[in-house]
Amino acid sequence: MLYNYISIEGSIAAGKTSLVQKLAKEYNANLLLEQFADNPFLAKFYEEPERYGFSVELYFTAERYRQLKEFLVQQNNSLFNSITVSDFIFHKSLVFAGNNLKDDELKLYRMLFNIMLPTLPKPDVVFYLYASVDDLLRNIKKRGRSYEQNIKGEYLENIQKAYLDYFRQMPELKVVLLDTKQFDFIGNKDDFNYLKELLSTEFNKGIITIK
Repeated sequence: MLYNYISIEGSIAAGKTSLVQKLAKEYNANLLLEQFADNPFLAKFYEEPERYGFSVELYFTAERYRQLKEFLVQQNNSLFNSITVSDFIFHKSLVFAGNNLKDDELKLYRMLFNIMLPTLPKPDVVFYLYASVDDLLRNIKKRGRSYEQNIKGEYLENIQKAYLDYFRQMPELKVVLLDTKQFDFIGNKDDFNYLKELLSTEFNKGIITIK
C-alpha cells in the first residue's frame, strides 16, 4: 500500500461505499463514510430541487467539513501513519452545487467553499468509479431508497460530466478512472487484487484512465 488517504468517488449509486468498506476490511483501515442519511433536506430536494437545492448543499458541505476536520485532528494526534479510506472528497460539494444551484446561489456557495477547501486534508489518490447511466439507474432501483427512485438519467449524466470537468480543472489531484463495466471489485477476486496492485502504484498528478 503506497497511499495513506484514499478516496473512492463516483456518481450516485456507483458503488463507492461498498468498495470502501471492502478496502477498509482488507487493510484494517480507518473508514470515513459520508453521512448522507442525516441530511433533513435530501428527500425534500428530490421533490422540489429549486426550493431546497441551496439548503441540501449547505448541509452536506457543513457535514463533510466537520468530518474532515475531525479526521485531520485524529491524524495530527496519531503516532502512526494509519490508512484511511473514504467514500467522498470535499470537492464533490462544488460538483453537486454547480449542477443544483442557481447562479446567484452558486456564486455565494463558491465563496464559502473556497474559504473551507484550503483548510482540509487532500486525499493522496482518488479512484473514480465510472458507471453508465443505465447501471446507475439499475443500482438506484436495487438499493431501494424511496427518495432516489425518481432520479432521472439526465441528472446522473450531468453529475458524471460535472465530476470529469472538475477533475480536469484540478491538476494537483491524482485521479484514477475505473470503468465499472470492465471491473467488478466486489464480486471478482482477481479484479479486487488488481485494485490492490493499483494502490501500490505511484501515479502522476492529473487524470489516469485504467482500461
